Amino acid sequence: MEQKQPSLGISLVPVITLMILLVINILVYKDDATGGANQIALLISAALSITIGIFKLKIDYKELEEKVLDSIQTAMQANAILLLVGSLIGLWILSGIVPAMIYYGLKLINPSIFLPVACIVCSIVALSTGSSWSTTGTVGIALIAIGKTLGIPEGMVAGAIISGAYFGDKMSPLSDTTNLAPAMAGTDLFTHIKHMMYTSIPAIVLAIVGFSILGLFYGQGDIASNNIDQVLDVIDSSFSIGVHLFIAPALVIFMVYKKVPALPAIAVGCLIGAVFALVFQSSLLVKMAGGSFDGLKTYKILISTAFGGFSIDTGNKLIDSLLNRGGMSGMLNTVWLIICAMIFGGALEGTGMLQKIANSILGLVKGAGSLIGATLGSCLFFNMTACDQYLAIVVPGRMFKKAYDDFGLKPKNLSRALEDSGTVTSVLIPWNSGGAYNSGVLGVATLTYLPFCFFNILSPLVSAFLAGFNLTIERKDS
Repeated sequence: MEQKQPSLGISLVPVITLMILLVINILVYKDDATGGANQIALLISAALSITIGIFKLKIDYKELEEKVLDSIQTAMQANAILLLVGSLIGLWILSGIVPAMIYYGLKLINPSIFLPVACIVCSIVALSTGSSWSTTGTVGIALIAIGKTLGIPEGMVAGAIISGAYFGDKMSPLSDTTNLAPAMAGTDLFTHIKHMMYTSIPAIVLAIVGFSILGLFYGQGDIASNNIDQVLDVIDSSFSIGVHLFIAPALVIFMVYKKVPALPAIAVGCLIGAVFALVFQSSLLVKMAGGSFDGLKTYKILISTAFGGFSIDTGNKLIDSLLNRGGMSGMLNTVWLIICAMIFGGALEGTGMLQKIANSILGLVKGAGSLIGATLGSCLFFNMTACDQYLAIVVPGRMFKKAYDDFGLKPKNLSRALEDSGTVTSVLIPWNSGGAYNSGVLGVATLTYLPFCFFNILSPLVSAFLAGFNLTIERKDS
């Protein structure tokens, strides 16, 4: 039987269904929506897409199943990284690495400037490594704990971390997305980075100003001071703290800088964490083993920390909440969410609905400004439906490349628009791999940190503003 092409109305049915279910989940489950409810919503919407594909569009089920499995396959690396990062967090707490970051951070950082400093530090690390995920998964977890101790809302801290990490990632020649965008648009890397300065620098400056203003209202007074003293005392008495512990994160950052793939770099970080725990935290291990050294019990502690996270009872709820986390098991909800999201994206793509919606958006373009606006909107749409930032760059890049040529625009305009929205908005979508990863690693719900991801919100807005007023838009005859 001949396969039919979906209409725009039919194509929007699964998307609208998903949006309705997600809104209901937020109202009912609030921050716990990603613990299962959103996963079910994605599966229901995927099932609806497949049902329409089989009975309305006459597509063979096996063909749709293959598309779904291909979509899941694209997320397997992200899921493997997530599981390893879970182990890394647990082992780095046990080894004293994260406690040392917290300890020295609390001693050095003034509460009133913590938010802008966190943003700038993450910008530098991500610029050096080209990886927002590595930045939030290492430096970010320590900054979250420091911010919590200072009495700053975790959503604000996560927003500052993510803003800095994504700015650095976006502007780094080592970043995979920064290389992918110009490749899709047909321009070169450094032309692309230079052109992004017009949108990214104003966005990050405004973000830092915003964090500086917020910092004036938080982390002040006796409560923050008491929290700091308590955390410092307990860390000092529970762990052997020293600057030598920073060797581990420095080695991981160096490996990422040297373009060692993420999986082996994080795996080495886990191994270093286990070694550091044995060498530098022997007293803690003896205490956790029951008061005497026991090889098998020590092995069990290390393995349990890797898969189940670090656990300690200090008698102080604040400190326990800072340190009792990590482990592969803590990432399983996030892995589950990503798999369900990719099932939905694969179902939409397999039925042709994704392409139909994309082509309909392209049909609305009337000029250069609306073309860039359509590109920004399409990247956000694909982040919401395809659930992956790479697809949110690749698909609109392919879709709009000829249109930019037809309108006489240089390819760097397209590559900039792809990154101004495709890269940075992925972290704002709870079921996108970017949003799921950062929420899982930082322990902060996506919708909690979303309002404070100033750079990620401002980047597409600044880009749209410049396009609307025909500013910094370069044409082929100029």
